[in-house]
Amino acid sequence: MRRHIKSPLLLGPLAAASLAFGLAASPELSAQPELPRKTSAPLIMAVDGVEVVVRDLARSKAFFQALGFSGDTEEQLAGVAEAQRSGVAGARVRRLQLTLGSEHLALLQYPAAPGRAVPADTRGNDLWFQHVAIVVSDMDRAFDWLRAHGVAYVSSAPQTLPAWNHAAAGIQAFYFADPDGHALELIHFPKGKGDPRWQTLASCKRTPAELCLFLGIDHTAITVSNTEQSLRFYRGQLGLRVAGESENYGPEQEHLNGVFGARLRITALRAARGPGIELLEYLAPHGGRALPRDSRANDLWHWQVVVSAGDSTAVATGALSTGGRLVSHASPGHEVLVRDPDGHALLAHESR
Repeated sequence: MRRHIKSPLLLGPLAAASLAFGLAASPELSAQPELPRKTSAPLIMAVDGVEVVVRDLARSKAFFQALGFSGDTEEQLAGVAEAQRSGVAGARVRRLQLTLGSEHLALLQYPAAPGRAVPADTRGNDLWFQHVAIVVSDMDRAFDWLRAHGVAYVSSAPQTLPAWNHAAAGIQAFYFADPDGHALELIHFPKGKGDPRWQTLASCKRTPAELCLFLGIDHTAITVSNTEQSLRFYRGQLGLRVAGESENYGPEQEHLNGVFGARLRITALRAARGPGIELLEYLAPHGGRALPRDSRANDLWHWQVVVSAGDSTAVATGALSTGGRLVSHASPGHEVLVRDPDGHALLAHESR
């Protein structure tokens, strides 16, 4: 069954071309249905993975395999059910699921209806910004590997967060871009920071040996306009817990994000299982752009977090009640695609 998974400094290089963002009304913004009230059952039991739209599945597969991801399981998704789920008329999707460590990343290609490119002038404070953070065992060696493969930089170089920032002191991070302009992060946790499992290295027989530097996905980060608004959805409605908070600023943060004067409020959220969801609120600079109102699931800036839910209809109700919107109705397989208050997509399927 689909998706039941157990399974340098600026962003100029991010895309070969930028298509203008239209502001026409989206089919996703049509009248929203009345939904039953949210049940008292727990909603989100696990974050199962992240899915991202790509232009060329073979090219993206090769790119992520160079980061240690594995997997060749491809499926074709089409028909009325897929069109209703994605909100894209006549949708036909090639979906490739990849694995790194215990985490999953799926690549989605819409060959018959390719969407718009990631804008070349994307910045970290734009509200469509999202990335996944890939944990590495050695930042210097992993960075050398990326550099040898000619990836596009977002950060000027790997940054070490300063000692004054107690919550994040000593964490090393670097932002780069995939062939479609999606931002990705390498992150290295010193002892005492992050999930303890990142300090216990499993035996690895991947070749070349550099692939063993890449351990798994710690979280996906989304830029939000207002942390409290987002918490009303992710914590208040979905039941995710706040696992950590920090306020990051200074030259290291500016060079990491590629945004001059960056000052971020960061809130880490977790379910019982799976990678986290990290909220990035830019306290400065202001002026980050909203997600285009005509965004659709086949646009290349579209990411979606896949979660196991106790009740998919309750997830839809929670999104609507906190300023989000519904992309698809709960399907016969009890799966629903919603957008949070800033437009980030969440695909909830009922766990079995």
